[in-house]
Amino acid sequence: MVVLRLSRGGAKKRPFYHLVAADSRMPRDGRYIERLGFFNPVAKGQEVPLRIDLEKIEAWIGKGAQMSDRVKQLVKRAKKEVQAEPVA
Repeated sequence: MVVLRLSRGGAKKRPFYHLVAADSRMPRDGRYIERLGFFNPVAKGQEVPLRIDLEKIEAWIGKGAQMSDRVKQLVKRAKKEVQAEPVA
């Protein structure tokens, strides 16, 4: 089964996560099928804390992929941010 989950990167005490589509049998930081975005929980100043390709997420869900609990929260947050952006 394909799961949409976070893969940890970054340094010690400075986590950085890639949102990936991966086979559920692969290890957390192992091989993945496609990278869908990133999450930086320690972003400061002008750094972007969250970037997700929502179209790719919807495509994977349409193919039957399951999201982890944390990814569900992040996607919900990203959708809320997209709706809040003023159209110019």
